[in-house]
Amino acid sequence: MNNKLTKSLLTLALGLFLQPVSAQLSQNPYKFLGNITTRGQVEAGGGVPQYYTLWNQITCENESKWSSVEGTRGSFNWNGANNAFNYAKQHNFTYKFHALVWGAQYPGWLENLAPAERFAAYVNWFDHAKAQYATLPMIDVVNEAVGMHQQGNPMVKESFGGGGKTGYDWLIKAFEMAYERWPDAILIYNDYNSIRWDIDNYITLVKTLRDAGAPIDAYGNQAHELGGCSANDLKTALKKQQDALKMPMFITEYDIGDTNDSNQKWNYQQHIPLMWEADYCAGVTLWGYVYGSTWIDQKDASGKVIEKGISGLYKDGAERSAMTWIKEYMQTDAAKNAVGPFPGTKKEASIYIRPASQKVATGDVLPIMVRARMATKTIEKVDLYVDDELITTMTQAPYLAEYSTSSTGTKELKAVVTTTDGETYERYGHFEVLSGTVKREPYNEALPELPGTVIGGEFDKGLSGVSCNKVSTTILKSRSKFSTTATQDDQWMDYTVDVKEEGLYTMDIEVASTKTGGRFHLAEYTFDNIDFLTDFTDVPNTGSTTEFKPVRCSIKKYLTAGKHVFTLLVEKGGFYIKNIKFNLLPTYSMPGIVEVEDFVNGKGGSIVATADGFAWGNAGNGDWAEYSVKVNQAGKYSYEATVSSDVTGSKFTMALVDSEGNEISIPMVKVPNKGKDTYEVKTGNVKTAFKEGLHTLRINVTGGTCNIDKIKFTCTEPASGIDEIMSDDASNAPAYNLMGVPVNAGYRGIVIKNGKKVVIK
Repeated sequence: MNNKLTKSLLTLALGLFLQPVSAQLSQNPYKFLGNITTRGQVEAGGGVPQYYTLWNQITCENESKWSSVEGTRGSFNWNGANNAFNYAKQHNFTYKFHALVWGAQYPGWLENLAPAERFAAYVNWFDHAKAQYATLPMIDVVNEAVGMHQQGNPMVKESFGGGGKTGYDWLIKAFEMAYERWPDAILIYNDYNSIRWDIDNYITLVKTLRDAGAPIDAYGNQAHELGGCSANDLKTALKKQQDALKMPMFITEYDIGDTNDSNQKWNYQQHIPLMWEADYCAGVTLWGYVYGSTWIDQKDASGKVIEKGISGLYKDGAERSAMTWIKEYMQTDAAKNAVGPFPGTKKEASIYIRPASQKVATGDVLPIMVRARMATKTIEKVDLYVDDELITTMTQAPYLAEYSTSSTGTKELKAVVTTTDGETYERYGHFEVLSGTVKREPYNEALPELPGTVIGGEFDKGLSGVSCNKVSTTILKSRSKFSTTATQDDQWMDYTVDVKEEGLYTMDIEVASTKTGGRFHLAEYTFDNIDFLTDFTDVPNTGSTTEFKPVRCSIKKYLTAGKHVFTLLVEKGGFYIKNIKFNLLPTYSMPGIVEVEDFVNGKGGSIVATADGFAWGNAGNGDWAEYSVKVNQAGKYSYEATVSSDVTGSKFTMALVDSEGNEISIPMVKVPNKGKDTYEVKTGNVKTAFKEGLHTLRINVTGGTCNIDKIKFTCTEPASGIDEIMSDDASNAPAYNLMGVPVNAGYRGIVIKNGKKVVIK
């Protein structure tokens, strides 16, 4: 937040920032007074004044929610959201996207997907939103995630990888995904009951996101629950939030549902000035203004609706008392001159403090990254404080420091960014120093090398909550018992490894279980993101707690050489872990065999066990996989694909793509329905010759579901070095012999035409 937002800057801001239309209620360049669409439309009609004459911010009540946009999977309808977005642009005021992630009003089809598929669907949703809106001023990134505020929250949490190290990793991941796409947008967490009934849980959630270094820029109070709340009670609650969070705040969905005009006006008079005049408040959005068309209804004791939409400010086209009052208040000097954190609703500074860990032991050295980015200005320096003590001044990115811990307790972090024009911007955070002397360090002095095997029980040394979570004291003392103790929900372990050979990998993790339902994934916590290295992987029933079987996962990120800290996150426990083997993916040779489970990139399907190894299995229509291959012998090829399926109509195509994007199609493979465990070989020939060099082999499943074990490629007609055989002179291009001497049209034999060797017979 800019600490130099003073009234002396107001005149300058009026010239530099948002120029409100004179008829709009808010004349303040630092804050907006906004509202929502009505019945899916911008203009309310019915004698109500035009939207832009009242409000200078708009939020879609429903039109930008995922269920409204992609109710049918793969079919996107942006018409309603576009209407509001374009209206705001036309009238030079701001728009808020509401809401990317919400445990309600998501598409119904999402519930039918497995967790990995749901995460992929969320990524696709974010990508489509980015394609539709390259820039956005504000986004409600996550909506109503406190506890069970929405029944869908457990499913959404599972979809984004679970609680992880902080308990709220799923929300951190959502904010990182939003920041990756819209770094200049103001990214907001939004919830209800946050001021009165659930304030402590709300503060804990937002504070955890902030302290973990998530790119959250502001917290949003819906403020639906304030009917009857006195000014003093509201002031106390807002101060409690701000003292804990020290971040910008929005009032995002304020309304008072009351049929009594005097009661509604009293509440507005109690609440709006306190909200509006707080220097950390960036704007107020009212949640509807047309009586009969808002979401709050009056009901009798049985729940029957007596009167609809009683929070509206216009009834039958006429102002209610609260509306008349707010028009008068917005003309006061107090309303016009109140300052705020985002002049013109534009985010200048993106500042996030990310400690390498939220918890450390006494004596640990804690790396701390300050992620700092300015929209239009240049950073001169970054000062980092711990408990008001200046630790370091940094002038070059990356802004990375180390802090040696001593005393125990909660430590406050503060980063102060100074720009070359002398402005300062602040961000706060916290970390906890635990009592205990077990320092965090790798289990062995010699790090496990990749490719290679990591023993499951040899996770990093350190206190619980630092290098592991939900691991018993017995196991911490005797790692040999790790494979005989069942994992728990939300358990995690860190493994420090040394990647000796960079590249793409698969991971074989040996598991044992007497039931299905276990699930895990591998992640890497960097200073910029939480990278999901594998998909969410289900644990099979192996038959007993001592019968270990390998489950293969593809590492989706290219691993660079050097030290890495991987975190194995157990979302659903109850299974046992033995060893974890990391395999470097090969570049396959042609002629040769491509092991289809070893793809370097892909979508859908899973790795399944076969009698003698693994296969890419359960691959359905639209799933694909890619492989790195090197054609060592140019020429024409045949293939032998080992496949299986338990449905009729399964099929897939293949293509070989060179570095310039040129593609050679390989004939379709039809997979017979003889059972998933009954593999047979399907053969075919490729008409076009393969050229030597590095290529990408791509497999596209176009029907049914199937398993593909391996594909053998055999060169049936090696190239002679001649590109084409012509029975006669089909081209009028000049011809030259191999000595470069021009030849006439009657010449027969090998010639050069258009830079290629051809034979004219």
